[in-house]
Amino acid sequence: MFWKNRLNGDMKLFLVFSTLLPLVSSQDMPYEHFLTQLQGCPKECRCPPSFPRVVYCDNRNLKQIPEIPPYTWYLYLQNNQIEALSEQALRNATELRWLNLNHNKITDQGMEEGALKALSSLIHLQMEENLLTTIPSPLPTSLEQLRLSRNKISKIPPGVFSGMDHLALLDLQGNKLGDEAVTEQNLKGLGGLVQVNLAKNNLKTMPLGLPASTIQLYLDSNDIDSIPPEYFKDLPKMAFLRLNFNKLGNGGLPKNIFNISSILDLQLSHNQLTEVPLFPLSLEHLHLDHNKIKSVNGTEICPVPIGTIDESVNECRPRLSYLRLDGNEIKPPISWDLMVCFRLLRAIVI
Repeated sequence: MFWKNRLNGDMKLFLVFSTLLPLVSSQDMPYEHFLTQLQGCPKECRCPPSFPRVVYCDNRNLKQIPEIPPYTWYLYLQNNQIEALSEQALRNATELRWLNLNHNKITDQGMEEGALKALSSLIHLQMEENLLTTIPSPLPTSLEQLRLSRNKISKIPPGVFSGMDHLALLDLQGNKLGDEAVTEQNLKGLGGLVQVNLAKNNLKTMPLGLPASTIQLYLDSNDIDSIPPEYFKDLPKMAFLRLNFNKLGNGGLPKNIFNISSILDLQLSHNQLTEVPLFPLSLEHLHLDHNKIKSVNGTEICPVPIGTIDESVNECRPRLSYLRLDGNEIKPPISWDLMVCFRLLRAIVI
């Protein structure tokens, strides 16, 4: 039963986060729409007849968005010199589902307030590597993925995510967000969030206000030195947690902080730990490389007393299969009790 549930969960994640290529051919639209698309293709862009709902305007050194034909679903404008997204820029393309504006020069001043308002079918919005200092508003409530990494964002306006229950992925890595920006009030409305990436920001504390639906949380390369007791109490689905390159020491980790029955992958590399933290039976991958750990005692870190492990009962057997300990002060050989406890271990890196 465990493996069946686990497989279903993994499949759902795959469906949410896999990058899909456009699968809409000319046979999926009325002929008159097909002609309108081909005739309306901007001269600066490429519109493949076999996929008429796709418009490629990437890598064209464009400074403004050309007039886009009305039945476009996928619009690629990445790697240009676009500085503004006006309310009129996409006035015809109200059926857009996927908009890629990565690696342009769009500023807050260049984002007109109603620029995205009419895009009621938009599912994926990518505006990575621009010059934004705040999250654009208002956003279409239809969004499922919002990627704003590598901008200069330091503010999350209160209410910007209001009604965005469909948003599953929020990528804000590589910005300038501090603790005052990532609050429960500012994140209110994200009832369906699955993955949030806040790596490479200016956080000193764990982000507050994450919804109970959160499964993947990435906080690498911040300045976090502690995790509040019971932080994960309201995050019952947490499965993938990354806190690499922070300032976590033993004193910043309450004894049973990682006692989360759902957790599968825990990454604490490049911190200041001197001991292996306790973790639950469910954990499969543990990254503790480049800390200050001197020894590993299998009896102390085993989630259950070693003598009580029943190999015939999966639910009572530690599932750790990958353990990384290189970059510490540990010298081989590994103690035998570690192997006795974690019999599913397939790789140990020292």
